[in-house]
Amino acid sequence: MLKGSVVALVTPFDKEEQIDEGKLTFLINWHIENGTDAILVCGTTGESATLTHAEHRKLIDFTVEEVKHRIPVVAGCGSNSTQEALELVRHAKRTGADYALVITPYYNKPTQEGLYQHFKTIADEVNIPIIIYNVPSRTGSNILPATVARLYQDCKNIIGIKEASGNLDQITKLMTLVDDKFLLFSGSDELTLPILSLGGAGAVSVIANILPKQNHDLIASYLKGDLNQARELQLQMYEMIKALFIETNPIPVKTSLGLMGLIEPNMRLPLYEMSEDNLVKLKEVLKKYKLI
Repeated sequence: MLKGSVVALVTPFDKEEQIDEGKLTFLINWHIENGTDAILVCGTTGESATLTHAEHRKLIDFTVEEVKHRIPVVAGCGSNSTQEALELVRHAKRTGADYALVITPYYNKPTQEGLYQHFKTIADEVNIPIIIYNVPSRTGSNILPATVARLYQDCKNIIGIKEASGNLDQITKLMTLVDDKFLLFSGSDELTLPILSLGGAGAVSVIANILPKQNHDLIASYLKGDLNQARELQLQMYEMIKALFIETNPIPVKTSLGLMGLIEPNMRLPLYEMSEDNLVKLKEVLKKYKLI
């Protein structure tokens, strides 16, 4: 069963804004060495919105091959077109990814019935474990608890959700509608501990990119019953979590990894380098955490 700290991995680019396979190899192995429990590739933090479909497929292939079954690989496979999402999920299945993370369709704002039909179409066509990704602030679309519970009941391979709505009431409601096999993942690092307390299995995490061991330890502590240790780590990481969102994700986290000397902090437009004021603030927090 998928659980623990799932890093929403950045996509390293070289100076020509091409995928930097050397840095990607390093990051994958660095995460495995530091206790990351699973790797999500081609997620929002991985700049999926500016990847071509060929690059998207290449990243999934490369990650699966490099991980070599040491930890699970979750393939980001979403689109605002059901057909495009279906093709990406088919590829993830063919290439050997363990799970597919499928975002709610963005921009076109489907109804709840449209969301149900979108996910059911994909689940019926491809036999791979599917995790729904709900992030209304990015997509303009919020999949409601009743719709998620309906999909979970009707589709045996829809196994859980990454919840980044930030709405604990909605998340609590969802957990009253599903059984204890349903996998709930936090998609908001500042809410990881509260979501774990509702029965969460872990987090799909941005901060795991720079604090992989600490994020793993937070979740592992809670899951083994050490609430005090989990609470201490959640509070310790809070300031760093907030600093990673002073500008649009993944600008701060890629900038941080660059300052840490782990990657070149190159992004594709329309994402752009941080403002000087925010860069100063970010550096201060990184120094406080002894990361630079």
